[in-house]
Amino acid sequence: MSAPKPVVHAAREQVGRLLALVPYLHQRGEVRISEAAAVLGVDVAQLDKDLRVLFMCGLPGGFPDDLINVDLDALEGEGIIRVDNADYLARPVRFGPSEAAALVVALRALEQSTSAETREVVARTLSKLEAAGAATAAQQIHVEADETPSAELLPVLQGAIERGRQLEISYYVPSRDDQSTRVVEPRAITRVGDATYLDAWCHTANADRAFRLDRIVVASELPDPVTERAAEPRDLSGGWFSGDGETVPVTLRLAPEAQWVPEYYPVVSSTPGPDGALDVVLDVASEAWLHQLLFRIAPHAEVLEPRDFAESFTASARAALSLYEVPGVG
Repeated sequence: MSAPKPVVHAAREQVGRLLALVPYLHQRGEVRISEAAAVLGVDVAQLDKDLRVLFMCGLPGGFPDDLINVDLDALEGEGIIRVDNADYLARPVRFGPSEAAALVVALRALEQSTSAETREVVARTLSKLEAAGAATAAQQIHVEADETPSAELLPVLQGAIERGRQLEISYYVPSRDDQSTRVVEPRAITRVGDATYLDAWCHTANADRAFRLDRIVVASELPDPVTERAAEPRDLSGGWFSGDGETVPVTLRLAPEAQWVPEYYPVVSSTPGPDGALDVVLDVASEAWLHQLLFRIAPHAEVLEPRDFAESFTASARAALSLYEVPGVG
């Protein structure tokens, strides 16, 4: 007997199951929940939760006649799934002219600004859309990607590297919504993955840093020559590194109620935890930002590592709770 598949709580996986479930039920009229769970590869308890989400889905408007109807009496009493008022999900999806045009414009813009591997996938998708006639209204649209701010900075950066001069840059870090001015000693401009970086010694951090070009807002060459710290470019092609160079890996244990986090924030890794939990590793550039996230998802998350982050959040949470204490009230 094969082991049961692990329960997947991610919102994206749940949407996929629901989209597959409705046409499946439409063909059969009704089905036992145990049979549907086996087909979808989840346990009965998880599918029961999915169906109670489906009960609140439907067409825009949100009125009773717009929502999908799940027979909860049959589900709870007989273990039978019956769904109606969802005929539209069983029909093939057809794009309207404006939807097709928007999709083709977005794909063509993506085709010009991404890696060669992704461009190949985008080109095949465009070919299928146009062959199917879905994009007739958009076939004459010509899309050119806007010149990125980094293109204007390239001559300044490259000139400073060639002349061996230091740079003053204004750099934006989105993970903590902060823009700072730094003096750096540039070594080289290098590309890793889909992004281009300035490899440099940073005087502010007093350490090596790699700055993404699309996050450098302004750059100006200084008269000061670089020192021996910028003598040789580093080899950044051998493995992952932090583009901002100032992040700390933080391991969170997420209960099912907080497992939407990986859907919204990039994570380094995720592994199943005990009792349906999910352990994720995030690169965090600001402890204050982490506290904000934890306050949003408390009490459904726990900081496993590093311990000083866990302790500082616990202290912040206790301080916040103390503000709600009313003297004399037991």
